[in-house]
Amino acid sequence: MTDPSTHTDNAYESLAEADDDARWAYGTGFDDPLAGVDTSLPAGVDGTALAAYCLMLADDALIMSQRLAEWSTNAPELEEEVALANIGLDLLGQARLLLARAAAADAPCVPALPDGSPVPAEDALTYFRDEREFRNVRLVEAANGDFAASTARLFCFSAWRLGILQRLRESSDPVLAAVAAKGVKELTYHRDYAARWLVTLAQGTDESRRRMVDGLARSWPYVGELFDTHPVESSLAGTAVDPTDVRAEFDDALATVLGAAALERPDAPFAQSVGGKAGRDGVHTETMGHLLAEMQSVARAHPMGTW
Repeated sequence: MTDPSTHTDNAYESLAEADDDARWAYGTGFDDPLAGVDTSLPAGVDGTALAAYCLMLADDALIMSQRLAEWSTNAPELEEEVALANIGLDLLGQARLLLARAAAADAPCVPALPDGSPVPAEDALTYFRDEREFRNVRLVEAANGDFAASTARLFCFSAWRLGILQRLRESSDPVLAAVAAKGVKELTYHRDYAARWLVTLAQGTDESRRRMVDGLARSWPYVGELFDTHPVESSLAGTAVDPTDVRAEFDDALATVLGAAALERPDAPFAQSVGGKAGRDGVHTETMGHLLAEMQSVARAHPMGTW
């Protein structure tokens, strides 16, 4: 267990550079993930908007982590089971810090719990929000499919998120910048892991190649949403990242991997929004409710519980 008191001399350096992975693991007993960090708002930044942006990034990581956790005991090899679990834990660590940042920026965004509840803010945001309050993109909530489908999704997600976090290192909010600095290292590995498997499966047997082609087609309808600029992102110039800025970088990474795999870029249309609203607005696919029911049921049944 890591003693948080050892990280107060230079909190930002600790967030960005420390190798104490226990700090990023869920349920380690580390009481406050932002202990020692100055969470005051940068000049000119609206706390409500910053919290909304942190929830977007946090929910992307949280829901993707939940889908990756479903591979435990189900991956094709033990080594891949461990790798997918570790990727999920990386994302869960990012989610925890971002949820804590959201709570610090705008306390009313945290669901109200019974008096005396020991549930910390990041857990309350995870387990006690309803479906319409989650702000993740729909790509991460879709059912896993087979290993090829999950690999295709992981590549698309990690290539996109890596571009976002690389730019977010220059955010005017030092907490976001520090979280991004740590996350870039993780996302670089996630993207490379998925890219290697994407190429391996595409160049394997006829069956593995067919499955990879199907997997890319399965994720592709939700890729367009990754680059839709939300009004919250537009309102936080200098603090948030406009996702359209990373489109060329994503396309280059995709072209490189597809070239190595000798695969064509999917040609399926992007999934339409509902009345102009999609995941960032709390409008999700039918899979989201099932995912949340599994993820939240125990905590909701025991709102005074500690873990």
